[in-house]
Amino acid sequence: MTTPQIALVTVAAARPLDDDLAPLRDALAAAGADVAIVDWDDAAVDWNRFDLVLPRSTWDYAERLPEFLAWAGRVAACTLLCNPLDVLRWNTDKHYLADLEHAGVAIVPSTFVEPGADAHAALAAFLAGTDAAEFVVKPSVGAGSRDAQRHGREHVATARLHVARLLEAGRSVLLQPYLDRVDAHGETALIHFDGAFSHAIRKGPLLHRGDGPTTALFAAEDITPRRASEAERSLAARALAAIPFAAPLLYARVDLIHGADGTPCLLELELAEPSLFFAHAPGSAARFAAAVLARAARDRRQR
Repeated sequence: MTTPQIALVTVAAARPLDDDLAPLRDALAAAGADVAIVDWDDAAVDWNRFDLVLPRSTWDYAERLPEFLAWAGRVAACTLLCNPLDVLRWNTDKHYLADLEHAGVAIVPSTFVEPGADAHAALAAFLAGTDAAEFVVKPSVGAGSRDAQRHGREHVATARLHVARLLEAGRSVLLQPYLDRVDAHGETALIHFDGAFSHAIRKGPLLHRGDGPTTALFAAEDITPRRASEAERSLAARALAAIPFAAPLLYARVDLIHGADGTPCLLELELAEPSLFFAHAPGSAARFAAAVLARAARDRRQR
């Protein structure tokens, strides 16, 4: 029996920031795999030599999406890419939220504004349709809260400039009411491996009143363990069931926040390169490593 060859994929700027890389590498090695941590944009890497290629912290993809997806296509053509190429294409653009809403998943109300639209008219129409005192402007292709900002109605001129700047750069814009229960309750992120719930964490609010967009690779995060409620786990299961691709996926993170009535709703579904927060759930790295190696073994049998 050959030793599984696993690639954990990152990018140079993310290597010192990804707290998941070392524990996952160690867990895979302890389970009998040969593991390489490689940059997705390293032209010297021979992707054919790996049994499974796992994007883990390719956190610059939002600024390089065509290049990133072209890379993913090359990898998928020669070995097992997890999650699959079609999933990465779908999930790296937040228009997927509309697909999930149409499938009956409760999401944070979301309005998309496309390049070529008038920023003034689009923002006015959005504000006319919500009574939220604050709202969020973010690009539909974005990661780590980069280019995302929380605005109050009293600062609509600043928000309009934010929308206009993104549209002028050819980027689709996502407008959402700011659900202020997140300030006290935070977000709940539910992590799943091979379709099974593994653990959950609480993420403190990322967007603060008066702050501009982060200039870092991702916004600073306040992470603690959390026991997910039955309502949160039920919504996460519905969101995963609504994904328009073959299930189960090797990994998924479902990020939820609560509305004014305390009901959870989907903020984001992370299927491309999410942090999995192994440090906050003992045994989780080993569980994920087992799922990775089982997926690689199954693929070898099918080839």
